Amino acid sequence: MQGKALDITTETRHLDGVLRPALTICGVLAVLGLAGSLLLAGAGEGGRSHLLETYLVSFAFFLSLSLGALFFVLLQHLTRAGWSVVARRIAEVLAANVWLLALLAVPVVLGMGHLYHWTDAAAAAHDPLLAGKTGFLNSGFFLARLAAYFAIWGLLASFLHRSSVAQDASGDPALTLRMERLSAPGMILFALSLNFAAFDLLMSLDAHWFSTIFGVYYFAASVVGFLAVMPKILYVLQWRGILRNAVTVEHYHDFGKLLFAFIVFWAYIAFSQYMLIWYGNIPEETQWFLKRQTGDWAVVSLILLFGHFVLPFLLLVSRMIKRRPLLLAATGAYVAVMCWIDIYWLVVPEFSPGVARFGLLDVLCFLGLGGVYSAGVLLRLGRHSVIAEKDPRLDESLAFENA
Repeated sequence: MQGKALDITTETRHLDGVLRPALTICGVLAVLGLAGSLLLAGAGEGGRSHLLETYLVSFAFFLSLSLGALFFVLLQHLTRAGWSVVARRIAEVLAANVWLLALLAVPVVLGMGHLYHWTDAAAAAHDPLLAGKTGFLNSGFFLARLAAYFAIWGLLASFLHRSSVAQDASGDPALTLRMERLSAPGMILFALSLNFAAFDLLMSLDAHWFSTIFGVYYFAASVVGFLAVMPKILYVLQWRGILRNAVTVEHYHDFGKLLFAFIVFWAYIAFSQYMLIWYGNIPEETQWFLKRQTGDWAVVSLILLFGHFVLPFLLLVSRMIKRRPLLLAATGAYVAVMCWIDIYWLVVPEFSPGVARFGLLDVLCFLGLGGVYSAGVLLRLGRHSVIAEKDPRLDESLAFENA
């Protein structure tokens, strides 16, 4: 449904008064988090290894936010959606932050020897299963694939963001047509690259185990993570007086509906993967879940079941919460924490079977990477308007109402 379009000429559409203090906070978090992580890792036995493991967790989490945002932008252009135009610039910036994540991938690359046991050529030669996979799982090909993934994501995100910003100045509707035309092949490239990146970065931590839907699992987690943080970002911007009228309860409602839908999708994929492996009962497949169902990890698995699905399901099934920006933002923040725990559950049991050794180092690393990531988003968002000012569907978005 459409109501009367709002006039955005009186809206605050730039971060001018907000950018400096926000960057200061991000800088403090980045310095304290990363410096504290390094000091803490250097002070204890095995600290460097623990730091690499928790760094991969937080890196994969923040990467998932940018990939979820890229999917969202591609989907909006692919479907010619009008409702989301007022919020799409923020998603474009989150997606374009993938270039920063390419730099943040360097510690993962440098720590490959510890993180990925298949990089040990001598060990792989004496392991028949690894020996059969050396054509794919070798350091050189891994690095080439990683570079290709970031090139695909970065070029797609940059094109969409630059075209949208250029339209702010020119108002040329042909730019919208170009973005729509790119989105179809872009979505295919995105799907393939995300799946293989999930295999490489996360599934290959245990090269003896495989799941054909693991990439879909990470995709679902990425979209849930993005949809969880968007209401919070929008709420904070409006709290600071930005886009106070352009983003309405109707937009929050739609983000809430999408978040609800993808939480159910994430749960469906998680259950499908577990059920098929449990039913097959093949040792080389079940051992992956066995690690996550023994010791402390059994508790974490239950936390994910009830905290990442049951509770959010019960909260977001309510229309009331989806139409209360503060409640939706708080729910989204909670779901985002669950998304991080989900990735922690994917990574750390490979290095700490039976013991969920969550501690200060994990918190500091998360805060440090979060500070760097948020600073990158703010710097990019602060250069231009936070809304696509001359998108041909802007009026439709401003007048949007749920049925």
